[in-house]
Order: sequence, then structure tokens, then C-alpha cells
Amino acid sequence: METTSTNRRSPIRHLLFLGGVVLTLAIALGIFFLLMKPPMGELGLMALFLAITAMVSVAAGYGAYRLGWIHRSPRISWVLVGGYALASVLTFLNVWVTARLMFASQHDLLLATVLLLFAGGIAMSVGYFLSAALTDRIITLNQAAQEIATGELSVRVPVTGNDEMASLARTFNDMARQLQAADQKQRELEELRRNLIAWAGHDLRTPLASIQAIVEALADGVVEEPDTVNRYLLTAQREIRSLSHLIDDLFELAQLEAGGLRLERGENSLSDLISDTIESFSELASRQEVTLEGRADPAVDPVVMDAQQIGRVLSNLVGNALRHTPSGGAVRVQALAQLGGARVEIQDTGEGIPGKDLPHVFDRFYRGEKSRSRATGGAGLGLAIAKGIVEAHGGTIGVESRPGQGTHFTFTLPESKKSS
Repeated sequence: METTSTNRRSPIRHLLFLGGVVLTLAIALGIFFLLMKPPMGELGLMALFLAITAMVSVAAGYGAYRLGWIHRSPRISWVLVGGYALASVLTFLNVWVTARLMFASQHDLLLATVLLLFAGGIAMSVGYFLSAALTDRIITLNQAAQEIATGELSVRVPVTGNDEMASLARTFNDMARQLQAADQKQRELEELRRNLIAWAGHDLRTPLASIQAIVEALADGVVEEPDTVNRYLLTAQREIRSLSHLIDDLFELAQLEAGGLRLERGENSLSDLISDTIESFSELASRQEVTLEGRADPAVDPVVMDAQQIGRVLSNLVGNALRHTPSGGAVRVQALAQLGGARVEIQDTGEGIPGKDLPHVFDRFYRGEKSRSRATGGAGLGLAIAKGIVEAHGGTIGVESRPGQGTHFTFTLPESKKSS
């Protein structure tokens, strides 16, 4: 693709070069005719002379281009100075030959030679000085590219002007941003892979090992007493149920992250959903001697939502709160109407979340302290699933907590029309 693009531009470049020479020849003849008012014979001779010198200039320029000396130079500044030198030489020859043919005096010819050499040198010096601005930008871009090659993806180059170099700098910065985003995504995937391995190695292997030990004990006849056998079977049933819940959570999280979770939105009562959640956890709260309360603003209903999925969010958050609230504590759930939707708050008086774990509580498979240990029933998925469900509804979820002062979860549901 790169070679085809270059080959496509070459004929256009050649035509522009020839067009510029022809236009210069025509303008020179026009000015000569307007200023000098020469006879047609002299005008013809001048046209012939200028055409010959123009052809010589075209041949010299095209020859330098075809020889490829531009590509052999180690520095662009030398290429530009070489171009200025060639232009100065061609100018010198055109003017000097013209003066010679005009039978200028030896004194005038020598003076013209000195002045032309001086003008050519000044032009080359000024051209080299101005080319430094271009080469400096190229050097900066090259240094940035080398840093990118070494893995420093945060590097950016300054964008100045609106020329091709500025466009190249903007493209380079866009590329660097995309590389940095891809690198960050790769790091997140690698972290996810490590967490998934750790999760599978712990939360799946532990109940499987327990079930295996129970089955082997029953199969080998190690346990024969009916009460003990029944207790073993109940333990195996509990472990199997736990495994089933873990696999369901993993599948639902995969659906959420792939955008494949279908929401059955409709106008539902958020206050009824909170009442149902409180009722389902009331026995557990009573056994733990934890006060569990819920209330809803009368103006909060109806809410357009998937009642089953939001019920899952409430269950995850309330269950999490109960796991980390000691006896004598309290868990309170309330729904409030707010501009543009509804806000649900789950407040507990439990142990709180350590500051180092707080930014990661919604990360999948994340294990902080007790908030993510299997001993308390967490597998690092419930809060991640709750976050995915809320965000799928277009809402937000957040948490505030201090160790020893409880935790406060909040999520919002935007006001929206019922989907068709």
C-alpha cells in the first residue's frame, strides 16, 4: 500500500515541477514584453534563450532527483541545503550566461558574479537556518518513537502549526494513546487471568475437595451411622449448592461484560422489591441478632427497571451487609426519589472496609480482607455483578466506608420510559 501511494504521487509531483517551470517562463516573457516593449524578433530570441535555460534547469533538477541523493543523505538538513545549493547554482548560471550573452563589460560581469555568489551563499545560510525548525521537529518525533519502542507509552510530542509535520505529530499522539490504552487493557486482562486462576483454585477446588472427601468416605464405608451419613449428605448438598451459585455468578458476570444480559424493563414498585428483600433476609438477621429495616419514599414508585435483576442487586448488597455486621448492629435500606430517577441506600454498622480495599470492592475476583473471603460467603463476584446490573440500567453505584464505622452503598436508577 505504501509503494502504491508513493508511485501514485510521483507523476503528480513531476507535472507540478514542469508546470512551475512553464509558468515561470511565461511570467518572465510577459514581464520582459511589458517592460521592454521589444520587437517580435528579440522577443523570440529571448523566449528561445529562456526555454533553453529552463530545459537545462529541468534536466539538472530531474537528474538530481533520479540519482536519489536525497535518500543517501544522513540528515534532512543536508538534503535541504543541497536543494538550496542546486537552486543557487542554476540561478547563477542562468543570470551569468544571460549577462555574458548581453555582452556586458568584464567589470560588470565580474561584479555580477560576486553578487550572485554572495546571494547564493546568503540563500543557503538562511535556508539552513530555517530548515533547522523542521529538522528539530523530526528529531523530537524520532526520539518519541524510540521511547515508544522501549515501552514508554505515555510519551507525547508537541503539535505546532498546521502543516504536514503537525498532522504527523497529531497522528503519532493518537497512535501513542491507542497503544497506551491497549497496553492498559492487556494489563487488566492479565490481572483478571491471575485473579481467575486464584479464584478457581480456591473457591472451586475447596468445595470440590470437600465433596470428594465425603463421597469417598461414604463409598468406603468409613461412615455408617445414619445420623452421621445424613450430616455428610447435607454438607455435600450445601457444597454443591455453593458451587452452583458460583458458576451461575460467573456466567452472569460473563454476560454482563459481553453486553449479552437481556433486561426485561417495566414499571415496577421499588418499595415492594425492598420489602421482599427485607423479608427474605429477616430470618438470617434474626439469627445474627442484627436489626434489618427498610423504607421507601412514597414518591419513588413506579420505577422502570428489570425487577428480577434489581432484586439481585438488593440481595447482594443486603447479604454483604449482614455478613459484615456483628450482633447488635443494624442494616438499613431506603429508597429515595430524586430528580431524574431513584436512589437506593444500604447502610450498615459493621466492620467497614479498609481504605486500601475500598477502590477495588467492585472489581471482579478481587479479594481484600474479610469482605472477599470464602469464609464469609463472598467469592469476589457479587458486588461486580451488582455494578454490572446497575450500569446496564444506566445507573451508577458507589460505596463509602471507614473501618469500624460501617459501610454505605448507594446506587441510582435513572428515570426512563418503558422499553418496547
